[in-house]
Amino acid sequence: MEQAYKYLAAALAAGLAAIAAAIGNGQVISRTIEGMARQPESAGNLRATMFIGVGLIEAVPILAIVIAFLILFL
Repeated sequence: MEQAYKYLAAALAAGLAAIAAAIGNGQVISRTIEGMARQPESAGNLRATMFIGVGLIEAVPILAIVIAFLILFL
């Protein structure tokens, strides 16, 4: 029974982090495109900032996968 809880905890950690990252990336990209449509002259700055933001958002599920592996194998 204890092993089942480990699998459940690892799946929840990875799954919820992936869902949250997907929602976050969607918001960031959506707002960036909206900003580019409103002010095309600032597209370069917005794009650079978007890539930094998406990279930071993607770090969360990577850390969640590491935590999930720690839960499973420690």
